[in-house]
Amino acid sequence: MGGYASFVTTTDSGIDRARALDADDPLARFRERFAPTEPGLVYLDGNSLGRPTKAARERIRTIGDVWASDLVRGWDRWLDMPLRVGDLLAAGVLGARPAEVAVTDSTTVNLYRLAVAALEARAGRRAIAIARPEFPTDRYVVEGLARERDLEIRWLDADPVDGPTAADLEPVLDSNLASVVLSHVNYRSAAIADAPAITNLAREAGALVLWDLSHSAGSVPVELEGWGVDLAVGCTYKYLNGGPGAPAYLYVRRELQDELRPPIQGWFAQREQFEMGPRFERADRIRGWLTGTPGILGLTGAQAGIEVVAEAGIAAIRAKGVALTEYAIELFDAWLAPLGCTLGSPRDSDRRGAHVAIRHADGRRLTSERVARGVIVDFREPDVMRFGLSPLTTSFEEVHRGVAALAAAVRPSPAPRPDGRATRRGIGSRAARCRRPG
Repeated sequence: MGGYASFVTTTDSGIDRARALDADDPLARFRERFAPTEPGLVYLDGNSLGRPTKAARERIRTIGDVWASDLVRGWDRWLDMPLRVGDLLAAGVLGARPAEVAVTDSTTVNLYRLAVAALEARAGRRAIAIARPEFPTDRYVVEGLARERDLEIRWLDADPVDGPTAADLEPVLDSNLASVVLSHVNYRSAAIADAPAITNLAREAGALVLWDLSHSAGSVPVELEGWGVDLAVGCTYKYLNGGPGAPAYLYVRRELQDELRPPIQGWFAQREQFEMGPRFERADRIRGWLTGTPGILGLTGAQAGIEVVAEAGIAAIRAKGVALTEYAIELFDAWLAPLGCTLGSPRDSDRRGAHVAIRHADGRRLTSERVARGVIVDFREPDVMRFGLSPLTTSFEEVHRGVAALAAAVRPSPAPRPDGRATRRGIGSRAARCRRPG
């Protein structure tokens, strides 16, 4: 684990230890590549929206100048951005080959397009599978397609913490299953699915698997070519730090690009785009999966974020992500478990992404109060508080302060002693068997 090994050698939970871990952090220098936040803010929500890179802010301002000077002539340099940025993402983050990734549209639109293409390619099959704990938009798209096409939905009753496994998939596999839609990292629990095993199992049954990489790309290793993945989508505004509304991406394995047919035929996928011909003739390879005019400002922000992730390297990012989440869970065990909180993420770091889910019946109120006090975490129904620990921007001190702030909020009320005087309980007490956060 490189510079993070020291965090497992001591039970000290004081803030000096967190600062020592930050001083030894090999990725600490990358924090300077991001725009600063307000003083004292603890930002633990990078799994929802990453922080902006300084490069993105500067380039977006520059795009405004180029727009003003070049006007429509600027398209000569912008037309291929979805494919150029796609190749950067493929090589630096997704483990894919050139011309297999396009950065375009939204995750929902891309998911719909690839799901439709997969169903059309398996037209004789009448079932589609998805896990019940799946991200809402993925479930909504699948439910809509099932309604429109009179398909059977086969729900995987995956464990809400550990997520879907190959064993969960086996009962729904048969010659009638067309496709499977799953997230690589679960949005609530951070459970990592075994993408190679699930992909291979589905392929043996003749089904295509569509992976949602929104919570994994930029935080955990992804090897689309090596895993033999068929189809994938994801967003660029979480761990890739592309900015609010930054374009999503889609991946189509090279061997499937001619077999599958996009359901939306847009002019950016036309073979001879500016001939404005009377019939649609799809361009080769991943260009044929584009739709309409790309958003250049969003692509500019996404490119800057992807570049930083690719430069840092996913191996180093993953090492720090493991260290951050292990540290958060160690503090959870010391400070929060004695107060009635439960862990909503896998304890095995090999099965856990870069956020930690902490469960509490009063989680919604606790989250909103922490946000109001400058500790930014988020809440997911019914009781999950997510601590998003983006490895390039999150410090160990932020983790310490964030968990300490939550611990202070859930500290139980003083219990009366037999003599009527109050007894101190909670953080720092003998009953809690832990040190006061500080």
